[in-house]
Amino acid sequence: MTPPANPRSEAFDPADYESAKRMVQSEDPAVRRKVAEHPKTRPELLYFLAADAAAEVRRAIATNAGTPRQADLLLAKDREVMVRQAVAQKIARLLPELSADQATQIERLTVECLETLARDQATEVRGILAEALKDLPNAPHGVINRLARDVELSVCAPVLQHSPILTEEDLTDIIMKGPVRGAMTAIASRQNVSASVADAIARSDDEAAVTALLGNPSAQIREETLDRILDQAPQHEPWHSPLVRRPRLPARAVARLASFVADNLLKMLQDRDDLDPAAARGLVEAVRQRVGQAAGAAPGLPLGPVDFGEEAVGGAAAGPEKPVERPSDKAARLNKEGKLTEKLIEGSMVEGDRGFVMAALAELSQIPLPVVDRIVATHAPRAVTALVWRAGLTMRFARQVQLRLAQIPPKTALNARDGTHYPMTDEEMRWQLEFFGVEEKA
Repeated sequence: MTPPANPRSEAFDPADYESAKRMVQSEDPAVRRKVAEHPKTRPELLYFLAADAAAEVRRAIATNAGTPRQADLLLAKDREVMVRQAVAQKIARLLPELSADQATQIERLTVECLETLARDQATEVRGILAEALKDLPNAPHGVINRLARDVELSVCAPVLQHSPILTEEDLTDIIMKGPVRGAMTAIASRQNVSASVADAIARSDDEAAVTALLGNPSAQIREETLDRILDQAPQHEPWHSPLVRRPRLPARAVARLASFVADNLLKMLQDRDDLDPAAARGLVEAVRQRVGQAAGAAPGLPLGPVDFGEEAVGGAAAGPEKPVERPSDKAARLNKEGKLTEKLIEGSMVEGDRGFVMAALAELSQIPLPVVDRIVATHAPRAVTALVWRAGLTMRFARQVQLRLAQIPPKTALNARDGTHYPMTDEEMRWQLEFFGVEEKA
């Protein structure tokens, strides 16, 4: 039998199938690599080389655009990280170029390959995939969703911030389940953050994420959500500057900001030329009140939100007004004095003082205000009812809280059992609260 010609002694012609076959059988990995990396090598030879003993040959196969997808799937499970990285880069690069006629292949092989890489144990591989897929409008939803929930920030952040594949429901679910530290900031930095996603971020305890949300001019923040942020803002100095710079500030928000931001930010607020007339008048009134407090109020007295109306703005100044308490401070004081009654809270709810009602429920139930806010925001009749039960208030009042505060439709809201009793057992209501991390009272 005639021995095969020395591959080094002949010119490699990828069109010459027999020549290519002889080079594939060479003992020299450098020769086999030449076959592996050539764009015109036949698919069956590339598939054969996908199991080559030399990692450099397998890596060349992984980078070759002509490699059949079956071989890519094999290489996506390769023992060498550098091989898997090469596959991730190539597949992600080729994905936008695949035609509609190749949809079946995308579903069956390309997506399977991407899913394998998205589960890779090496952070570098998953990171390469996330970076490559983050902007693609036709990336597989399942792969993007997995990467968005990755435990490594370097993997999930690019997808969370940029991917158009993630839906509003995906993002809200990720926020509610408590993503890795820094991931919520990436979501808050997305282009055109929706109002519901912004609301979910505002309910979190993530100071950095709320700061990024406020600094994102494309984020849609409802006035109700902004009020919730302003309730907490005095204790979060990083929020002050982006709040002052926030476009289209409502009049009430302007007045509230003027009551607690530093002097340099107050000056910036005064220098804005885009405030509507009501906001401008409210700002003047709030600054006047603040000056009066600085001159005559006791040192260290906290400045609270300012309520203003046409009469206060247009009429003559009646002298410095008493500082307005924050809702949580007011609720704590009234509870200590024994005056935080159901009748008082119900009156505030009828008047639309949502901030105080929430603070009162937090005070009486001994549940942190952000958790109370999350419970109410679920619009879940059982959870809201359990919250009122925990606060020691009646089922009659729980019905009103469902309708007025949580805005639960009357047909869905829970009714009292036998006219006065809670319709759930104490154990059932404790279970409802445990879902939000609330432990039984000591």
